[in-house]
Amino acid sequence: MASTIPDPRPGTGAPRGDDPPPRTASDRASRVEAHGIDHIPEHERRGRPRQLFSVWAAANVNYLSLVTGGALILMGLTPWQALAVIVVGNLFWLLTGLLSISGPAAGTPSEVITRALYGVRGNRVNNAVVGWLISVCYFALNLAAAATAAFALVDMAGITVNTGVKVVVVIVVAALTLTIGVYGHAMIMKLYLPITLALTAAFAVVAVGVLRHADFSYVPAEPLTGHELWAVLVAGVTLIGAGPLSYTTSADFSRYLPRTTSARAIVGWTALGGFLPGVVVCFLGALAATAVDMTDPQAGLRQILPGWFGPVLLLALVLGTVAINALTAYSAGLALQAVGLRIRRSRSVLADGTAAVALTLYGLLVSDFLDTVSNVLQLTVVLLGPAMAVYATDIVLRRGRYDGRALMDETREGPFWYTAGVNPAGALALAGGVVAAALSVDTLYAGPVARALGGIDLSLPAGMVVASALYAVLARGVRAGAATPPA
Repeated sequence: MASTIPDPRPGTGAPRGDDPPPRTASDRASRVEAHGIDHIPEHERRGRPRQLFSVWAAANVNYLSLVTGGALILMGLTPWQALAVIVVGNLFWLLTGLLSISGPAAGTPSEVITRALYGVRGNRVNNAVVGWLISVCYFALNLAAAATAAFALVDMAGITVNTGVKVVVVIVVAALTLTIGVYGHAMIMKLYLPITLALTAAFAVVAVGVLRHADFSYVPAEPLTGHELWAVLVAGVTLIGAGPLSYTTSADFSRYLPRTTSARAIVGWTALGGFLPGVVVCFLGALAATAVDMTDPQAGLRQILPGWFGPVLLLALVLGTVAINALTAYSAGLALQAVGLRIRRSRSVLADGTAAVALTLYGLLVSDFLDTVSNVLQLTVVLLGPAMAVYATDIVLRRGRYDGRALMDETREGPFWYTAGVNPAGALALAGGVVAAALSVDTLYAGPVARALGGIDLSLPAGMVVASALYAVLARGVRAGAATPPA
């Protein structure tokens, strides 16, 4: 039987030794990154996997994690039940780390590597939906959150927050975010360590205030038991897990590492960067909810924090959201290129930002559009879980080996053209996983499986297991050795 996944050709050899290659113009933070979705040659690779820790930590020491942790208590859990949910949900960062190893292996971003999964044409559809549309929606929601905090800062300064001021604030916050995204990879690597340290210092003050007032023995007025408890526990894991599962683009930030970089180190530093702050900050949010009303987190936190810290907290909220959105904008720009548009990466990032700003302003000033987008994004786990599972399974089948130069071949004669430009294994596995998840979901609507189980939402495990199993079966013609190019 012919192999469903083509045998990748050997990539370029990597230099041996401990000395990093000399710096080139492409990896200077002061210059706009020249590379987009093209292959990064080995002589331009540099860096160490530990740098990935601060990239993911900066994106996770944030206000959203506090709110999510508080939501678990509002759902009816005790602090220790919430902690268990937080730990399990954040374990999905291991999958984000696993996906990261494909970056150095291929020297290309995730948006190109997934041609191996879906074919050249199929991957364009994948990038249009998973890579671009969902990213722009997340960008708009996060921008709205940052703008709300910035509005409060402006109000503290004695400036009336009218429509004109709101427009200016949104544009300024977006401009800061897009500047990082436009300058690109080297700027991200340079800025995210100090951003991580600044956010950690701010949240250390939050931690002191929360720990002084937290009720570790808190029990809800009506404790959950039995079937109802399991339904909330599973929903909580899905809520927490949705964060790491949204980063199917983690190879975008690891692809400049030398091809010989330790895969274990890449997985470890990426996963640790997401897991540690995810657990700590989410748990702080849960503990805060035992002392104050977290239905209005900013007002609630002000009750247990020093008065002078209010503006600092708001600045930290804005900075944390900028850090998240810069990663989102960077990957969305690559996705727009991978869809097939012949546009420079810097300009594609600006195009994404323009769309997100328009959505944000429309949502804040005209309608409840952002509420609609937020509701729709609750369903993204139906798509993102299976997409993550197919990608991870492909990495396992190939033993983490990809040929970046072959992935750049979009011709009909190329190894990733498959059938009419679509890889049936990837397309069918993703579709099967999405169907399984949709039948099991219980959020904006209840699927038949969820209804049969009395409201227990198994969309996350169902979608991921089905997608992974289907892909492994449909790609069963791949021999273990064929998935790995010669060393």
